[in-house]
Amino acid sequence: YAGNNPPSIDSSSVIRAPSGWEPLTGDKAVHGKSAVESLSRKAGPSYVNLSAGEASSYIFLAVAKQLPASSEDITSSVKGDRLYVRANVALKDFGGAKALGPLGSLLGERDTVQLGGTINVLSPGVGEFQVKDIRVGALPIPEAVIPRLVKRLRKGTMPPGLSENALPMKLPSYIGDVRIANGRITVYKNPQ
Repeated sequence: YAGNNPPSIDSSSVIRAPSGWEPLTGDKAVHGKSAVESLSRKAGPSYVNLSAGEASSYIFLAVAKQLPASSEDITSSVKGDRLYVRANVALKDFGGAKALGPLGSLLGERDTVQLGGTINVLSPGVGEFQVKDIRVGALPIPEAVIPRLVKRLRKGTMPPGLSENALPMKLPSYIGDVRIANGRITVYKNPQ
């Protein structure tokens, strides 16, 4: 290209690998919602596969709403058997240095917070994002601290059976199971 400015790229034309980070977008939410809603039809499929961006933009959006209001640049990825969501947040929303202990003194006012975990269906219409690991910036958070940080993110009434390290999710009642593997999220129909 000529000049100092690189050419603009239409983000809809960018092809991302399934294991790459995908932004949460309205288009992906519409596609994810359409795929998941196909499970509600009697003649519909028994399962659907979603990318991390589709699942996060639709199913995980309820959990993403529990992220602090200061969250910016929310993206998601699937690695192995875990869904990862990351955002740039004001660390005071997690309780700052006090909540993070000695690690907090190594961080600034804002940083990237990454949550990794699995999705479990607790009962019809109720699920959880069970957080298995958290990174703040480049620093992994010790497993024993995760429940305390997750508790700071929770908003509203917690459903029965919610794990201490999980964020609640509202799911359509026709979803029976959610499995994460090989860069995809597979959502299964609840047997009627």
